[in-house]
Amino acid sequence: MQSVRRPVRSTISKVSNYSEKHEDRAAEIAARLSDLCLKADLRVAVAESLTGGKIANQLAAAPDSGSWFAGGIVAYSSDVKHTVLEVPAGPVISQVAVETMARSVARLMGADIAIAASGAGGPGSQEGQDPGTTWIAALVGDEISSEIHHFEGEPIDILAQTEDRSLTLVADLLEKHLQNRNDEAGEAD
Repeated sequence: MQSVRRPVRSTISKVSNYSEKHEDRAAEIAARLSDLCLKADLRVAVAESLTGGKIANQLAAAPDSGSWFAGGIVAYSSDVKHTVLEVPAGPVISQVAVETMARSVARLMGADIAIAASGAGGPGSQEGQDPGTTWIAALVGDEISSEIHHFEGEPIDILAQTEDRSLTLVADLLEKHLQNRNDEAGEAD
């Protein structure tokens, strides 16, 4: 019997220029984060849901990532968030969820810094949240910052915006943390 070769049809949508812009920016921010972590001897971990590993991908591709990137957990399913990352019962697209995810992944991986993201990537709603509704959190030391966003676009665009904003949040928080630490050291002299 002779086999028939058929062309493979791709179901992956083409990435828009909009998404590419956010991906490029995320790579730049990951490189900045790498520099900061190397100078301060800090480790980063990530807990992701809707981004499905995209944030970890950017961190792993950044310079010298083996020296500062501890790893990540992709907790796409709600039950994984509840059991592995200890998110309390209730909605997983929430401030409580992402802050718990960040604290848990930092503890699990022995990291000083953590990023967490959870949301409705679309095309449909989730937990009554419109597509594009995304919560992100960044943990640096004992300080945690979280934000809600309502991104627009196709699912791939929402993921790229979430990735970009998550990395920006953690890099900005880390820069602030390091500046405060330097200011305190200067006052002690």
